[in-house]
Amino acid sequence: MATAAPAYVAHPPLEGAARVWGTVALSAATFMNVLDSSIANVSLPAISGDLGVSTTQGTWVITSFAVANAIAVPLTGFMTQRFGQVRLFMASVILFMISSLLCGLAPNMTTLIAFRALQGFVAGPMIPLSQALLLSSYPRAKAGLAMAMWSMTTLVAPVMGPLLGGWITDNISWPWIFYINIPVGIVAAAITWALYHKRESATHKVPIDAIGLALLVLWVGSLQLMLDKGKELDWFHSAQIVTLAVVSVVGFAFFLVWELTDKHPVVDLSLFKRRNFWSGAVATAVAYGLFFGNVVLLPLWLQQWMGYTATQAGMIMAPVGLLAIFFSPVVGLTVAKIDPRRYATFSFLVFALVLWMRSNFNTQADFVTIIIPTVIQGIAMAFFFIPLVTITLSGLTPERIPAASGLSNFLRITAGAMGTSITTTLWDNRATLHHAQLAETINQGNNAATSAMAGLNASGFSTDQVLGQINRLVDQQSYMLATNDIFYASAVLFLLLIPLVWLAKPQKGGAGGDAAAGAH
Repeated sequence: MATAAPAYVAHPPLEGAARVWGTVALSAATFMNVLDSSIANVSLPAISGDLGVSTTQGTWVITSFAVANAIAVPLTGFMTQRFGQVRLFMASVILFMISSLLCGLAPNMTTLIAFRALQGFVAGPMIPLSQALLLSSYPRAKAGLAMAMWSMTTLVAPVMGPLLGGWITDNISWPWIFYINIPVGIVAAAITWALYHKRESATHKVPIDAIGLALLVLWVGSLQLMLDKGKELDWFHSAQIVTLAVVSVVGFAFFLVWELTDKHPVVDLSLFKRRNFWSGAVATAVAYGLFFGNVVLLPLWLQQWMGYTATQAGMIMAPVGLLAIFFSPVVGLTVAKIDPRRYATFSFLVFALVLWMRSNFNTQADFVTIIIPTVIQGIAMAFFFIPLVTITLSGLTPERIPAASGLSNFLRITAGAMGTSITTTLWDNRATLHHAQLAETINQGNNAATSAMAGLNASGFSTDQVLGQINRLVDQQSYMLATNDIFYASAVLFLLLIPLVWLAKPQKGGAGGDAAAGAH
């Protein structure tokens, strides 16, 4: 921080009921924010149909939120210095409610996309600041518990989103997926203001780094658009995608040079000088990208090739929160005593086990077989966020936490978007390859194929219908094999991530406590 920042005033932790209510309010705001990133996924067909556009155009409802959110998150540190943590958080919650109302009232797709982008942008500071304010509400020894409470909301919301979105769309109408934010936001804002308005962080006028901000918008926007449109436009066979890729890379290079040499950078890249920050943030981002890609893949495969409905696929995904909710407080209470690197390693091992189990699925797999790995995955998730956030923020002074949290959340969100695009593209590519290989084996010399065709002919199917049936079976098998490939590769990647966690240095006296108290 180049300007002479005012002395940091450490507020005493909140006590008793105040701390409980503070946790509830901050968690509710986080919950509503994270929920909104996934609630629209299931409602897309309804929204697109209602507003008279294709589902492909409808995906912009999700994309516009993600792009704007990814741009706003890393600006948190800079905006906090200028406006103060509490004021910025309050503004974020109130503007989020207003933009949610506008989304629900949108008369056409263009307006809805614009309001979703606004909603994503104003939501940016909410997650990093809820983390920072929550850490300041707990005594240093209980920082792990604070993180446990916080991470439970970020774990449960993405799973609740599709279930809640599907139910609201089926039983009420899609605008209500946005309207439900309003009562939650009012409660969160009222409690937060009552408890925190006297605990404002020190502010000072920082000149706005307009060039840094413009470069950030340019390269992040181009990257997100490239990832979202890539599959539809056949990736680098399209001039549009190549242009976006070039703009993104060049913009990123200029952004790096500018931010590292500017006196008042809009994103504090000096955080990467800290080994714990970069090893923790990179491990979190890559693991989250892998996790998120597989979270998208499983329901896709179930709905497209296993005949599951949206609600049934949601039910397969839902139990992931069960063990996470049970184990998170345990992790939170013990993370100060046990090396967080061990916990993160355990998490990655369990993720690898879950994905390896899924890589053995076949088209005969029943509901129970498919749901067991999902239940076990809850354990991995409980041991995932808290230790990695603890490592990432360890040893930072409290006034640097909003910037560090903003930057690490930005990496995580961007990795999630990349994970989704890469997974779905690889899935289609592998399926095409398997389809070609399987189709080669279906010939007169293959007894199984000829007897199956003869059986279908005998059942009264025409030759075209028989070939259609066989092709559908080959398709189903090739997508099954492609799904297995991706689960297996993801399991291997989780194992390869373990050494990255061990590059972090252990912190004396509990890293989580360091993050909260800024003892450095």
